[in-house]
Amino acid sequence: MPEIPSKNLWQIIMAGGIIMLPIGFCSLLTSIFMFERFMTLRRGRVLPGPFIKRFLHQLREGQLDRDKALRLCEENGSPVSVVFAAAVRKWGRPAVEVEQAVLDEGERTVNSLRRYLRVFNGVATLSPLLGLLGTVFGMIRAFNEISTSNAMGRPELLAGGISEALITTAAGLSVAIPALSLYLYFVGRVDQLIIEIDALGQELVRIVSAEGLHEMPVKRRTPSKEAA
Repeated sequence: MPEIPSKNLWQIIMAGGIIMLPIGFCSLLTSIFMFERFMTLRRGRVLPGPFIKRFLHQLREGQLDRDKALRLCEENGSPVSVVFAAAVRKWGRPAVEVEQAVLDEGERTVNSLRRYLRVFNGVATLSPLLGLLGTVFGMIRAFNEISTSNAMGRPELLAGGISEALITTAAGLSVAIPALSLYLYFVGRVDQLIIEIDALGQELVRIVSAEGLHEMPVKRRTPSKEAA
C-alpha cells in the first residue's frame, strides 16, 4: 500500500502564501507583549505586600512623619507607592483634597497598568481579517485555475488555492483567539489591581488627612519642615 504523502508544519505555513507573514508578525507581537504584561502586572510588583503592611503600620503608630513617609514611597517605586506618595504630599490637608490627589495619581497609574493592552485587542481584531483576506486570495487562485485550464476534471489543480484559503483562515483564528483571551485576562487583572489600590489609597486618606491626624497619636501630627 503506497504511503500517504504528508507535510510538516513549515510546509503547511509556506502553503498559506504571503498573508502568513503579517499573521506571523501578529503572533510574534502577542508573544512579546504577553511576557511583558505578565512580568509587569505581577502582584508582588504592583502591590508589594511587605511594603504596604509596614508602611501603613508605621503611619498608624506615629512612627513616620511626612518626609520619611514620602522618602519610603519614592524608594519603593511600585505603582501603589506612587499613589501613596501623592497622598503623603497632601499630609495634613482636608480629606477631600487628599482624596482628590489619590484619584488623580490613581488615574495615571491605571493608564500605566493598561499600557499595551490595545496590542492584544488589535491583534484579535486584525488577525481574522488577515485570515479572511488570505481566504479570498486562495479562492481567487482556485477560480483562476478553473478559468485558465480544464481544472474541473483535475481536482489537484484546485487543491493549492483551496488549501491556501483554509490555512490562512485557520492561522488567523489561531492567533486571534489567544490574543483575545489574553486581552480579557489582563483587563480583568488590571481592574482587580485598581480596586485594591483604590481601597488602600482610601485607607491612607483616612490616616494622613487633617481629620485623620486629629484622631491619631500626637507624634504623627508634627509637620515636617517641608510641609510647614
